[in-house]
Amino acid sequence: MKKALLQLHLAVFLAGFTAILGKLIGLNEALLVWYRLLITVVSLGVLLLVAKKLERIGWKEMGKIFGVGFIVAIHWVTFYGSVKYANVSVALVCFSATGFFTALLEPLILRRRLSLVELGLGLIAIAGIYLIFDFYPQYETGILFGLFSAMGSALFPIFNKQLLARHSPKTLTFYELGGGLLTLSLVLPFYLSWYPADYYLPTLSDWGWLLVLAWLCTILAFDLQLNALKKISAFTANLSYNLEPVYGILMAFVIFKENEHLSARFYQGVALILLAVLLQMIRVYRGTKTNVKI
Repeated sequence: MKKALLQLHLAVFLAGFTAILGKLIGLNEALLVWYRLLITVVSLGVLLLVAKKLERIGWKEMGKIFGVGFIVAIHWVTFYGSVKYANVSVALVCFSATGFFTALLEPLILRRRLSLVELGLGLIAIAGIYLIFDFYPQYETGILFGLFSAMGSALFPIFNKQLLARHSPKTLTFYELGGGLLTLSLVLPFYLSWYPADYYLPTLSDWGWLLVLAWLCTILAFDLQLNALKKISAFTANLSYNLEPVYGILMAFVIFKENEHLSARFYQGVALILLAVLLQMIRVYRGTKTNVKI
């Protein structure tokens, strides 16, 4: 059990570190994601072929998987856009709007009853983001990117849930990221015309950080999470992943000294978001104690 918890928290730490890498890699956000996908898909494909664990999937199903892959690609592009047009701390705070978008979109897509409690908690998080948005107008583009990223983060598990019931996680990840790579390649020229890049080929430093991002923060983090889930509950895993923004913001404070440029209004916004997360954690915990599905 201790090993599983250690694996889980290492996976959460690596997830938080991706925002730091977005700042360290000088590439335009779309190019950054394109190279991340390229390295990850090639590496994961080789691993699956060597292990002989790559499944064949029909074209109809592949279309659905590629659609989810495109959502992942857009989510990553907008997340790193938020990092670059604002900063790591603001990007991670905006990521907390995922709960609001999940509460709003999941009932519409899956045609189930809307939870007013979940929507209310999501609105508390949105109020926290508004406080930051109102006080930091120079981060407007970064905050808008962050909100689009949160929407993508909410949509991914909704559409991915049914696919996971039919395919193994590793194979599904390979095809989804492959779909993300293909669809992003088609969109990339248009995106770069709207948000031009300073340069197109990674520097030596960029390559080093991209390998860390693809191998450690994508493939390794994915494996650690899966292994941990064999021993611990999904509730514990979801609870632990609430620490991702906390880890990321603390690292940004240490590495980039971002705390020196943030005012009391930022912390007030963060406090509202943490309140929403805490109330949801208490709600889920009580639901598990009384066997209520939440």
